[in-house]
Amino acid sequence: MLLDRYLVRQFLPIFAVAVSMFVMLLSLIDLFANLVRYLNYEVPLREILRVSMYYLPKSFSYAMPISLLFAAAYTLGDLYARNELTSIFSSGIPFYRFSFPLIIIGLVASIFSFYFDDIVVIPTLAIKNDLARLYLHQQRTEQNSDIVIKARNGELIYSVDYFDNNAVTLNGISIVEQNSEGDFVSLVRAPRASWTGKYWLLSNPIVYEWEGDLLRSRPLTETEVYQEPPDTFRRNAVNVEELRARDARLLVLDLGRAGLPVIIAKAEYYHRFSFASASFVVMMLSISMGGRFKKNILLMSLLASLSAAVVFYVMEMITMMMARLGYIHPVIGAWLPVASFIVIGTILLQNSKT
Repeated sequence: MLLDRYLVRQFLPIFAVAVSMFVMLLSLIDLFANLVRYLNYEVPLREILRVSMYYLPKSFSYAMPISLLFAAAYTLGDLYARNELTSIFSSGIPFYRFSFPLIIIGLVASIFSFYFDDIVVIPTLAIKNDLARLYLHQQRTEQNSDIVIKARNGELIYSVDYFDNNAVTLNGISIVEQNSEGDFVSLVRAPRASWTGKYWLLSNPIVYEWEGDLLRSRPLTETEVYQEPPDTFRRNAVNVEELRARDARLLVLDLGRAGLPVIIAKAEYYHRFSFASASFVVMMLSISMGGRFKKNILLMSLLASLSAAVVFYVMEMITMMMARLGYIHPVIGAWLPVASFIVIGTILLQNSKT
């Protein structure tokens, strides 16, 4: 349709300018936040620019929703200010039909955002963080302490004082074995255990078992081996935000099977999907705010759209915090703001000026 092409042609240049400006702004904020430390460690300019280059995809991911909101509000506000929509409405075309191309753009942007983050942003951000830690002489700790996990359907319970990821060793290890009914079978204690590639080699292990009313101790036999992979003990050091969606799902499953805290990981996993829909939500909000002001149309449309987006992000922060603390289900924490504002945007769009 001719009007659809006209609206898209008005929208795309503004979006291109807006996203470029916001990407540059976010990149400069990240650069200046660490610039003094870069200079103190005499990091070459070429390496500083290299770190900033790897941050560009993340900056684009952050900038896209707000750029879509700005471009949509500006485009519609400008059309209102120039009275171009008056002739369109006079022809009998409702506002929601005229703005339909922008809704499609928001939907496509959300789908693109999810795959762009999963394929491009996560790997490049990991490289950026590794380079920044290298040049700023920051060490990333991947050791865990005070670990308690379950294995073999809960029949084994590991209690580890300290897990060394670099040496792949367990320190201060206690293994409680129980039967399917939850009754105590044995307790294995060892000061240290090393991973051989197939099983844990315990140093000076002692097994405690009940014999009648007496608790007896004996050495560990060669047939009693423990084969839980080191990743089982390493999971606490992994951040869901640094994993692709498929790996994040596997992490959530592994944490659940190991008996480790999984609520935060679940919340972040579901938030991965809901956050991608932010582009569609802000586009709905921006469009639904159009045409609701008689004076200072362009400025008021921008301010109203921005205010609605701020409310959306604040609500998302609150629900995600409640989900991480276990007050609400992680799915509700991730998707409640999205569903609420899509409904609000739809209602406002249906009742918009026409």
